[in-house]
Amino acid sequence: MPAFICTTCGCQYAHTEAPPAGCKICQDDRQYVNPAGQAWTTLVSMRNTYFNAFRRLEPGLMGVGTFPAFAIGQRALIIRTPAGNILWDCIGFLDETTVTILKALGGIAAIACSHPHFLGSVVEWSHAFDGAPVYVHAMDRKFVTRLDPVVTFWESDQQELAEGITLIRCGGHFPGSAVLHWAQGAAGAGVLLTGDTLQVRPDKGLTFMHSYPNLIPLDAASVRQIADTLGPWRFETLYGGWWERVISQRAKQVMAASVAQYINAVTGSAESF
Repeated sequence: MPAFICTTCGCQYAHTEAPPAGCKICQDDRQYVNPAGQAWTTLVSMRNTYFNAFRRLEPGLMGVGTFPAFAIGQRALIIRTPAGNILWDCIGFLDETTVTILKALGGIAAIACSHPHFLGSVVEWSHAFDGAPVYVHAMDRKFVTRLDPVVTFWESDQQELAEGITLIRCGGHFPGSAVLHWAQGAAGAGVLLTGDTLQVRPDKGLTFMHSYPNLIPLDAASVRQIADTLGPWRFETLYGGWWERVISQRAKQVMAASVAQYINAVTGSAESF
């Protein structure tokens, strides 16, 4: 039986004879059902059209993304460590070429996802790499489209995956929305991988939304909470969920300025952080 993939959000469901009646991700107000109607594909069908490409972003960090762009078009990130490689967020497409390249680079020891929009075909990816554990925050369990024993629902506000690599729950976009802090990144100055828990804007500032495609803003209290949660963490560079969404320098200062700008815009009162 095929494992159907929603063509709008790119998330894969469990093996079934027929497609699901609808996509739980797209029916939520953070996403949307395609006006042309719900549509599905499978990895087998996608392999006739799509391929994955890799890019080195900095020492110890690579990106992998699908071409032509599929669904919401995010790319995943791979942190290479002596203890094993960690995949941050996931994409919907996987083929034998991708598996071969990654195995040559040391495989995948663990997978962590910022929130359900970036689950992609994460269970398929895990199974391709000896059942690598998949970390999703327990607050977002109801949005996981394919449950499997490889999925670990972490419940605290922090989860260490390896030395210097820590999941941090920020909330906001989803209750369990998380970021990944990589202490050794940016030549030791620290890196934050954010998906769109913190979304990099075209002007290289940051924004914070309940729904990005539907333009529903996040409340000021939630944005303050994100800023407070990340206050103790040191980071120079920030990688969002897409190739071009990167703040290469002074990312923590950019976050502080963006938080103040955002809260002023939604409340009409100036704040500084």
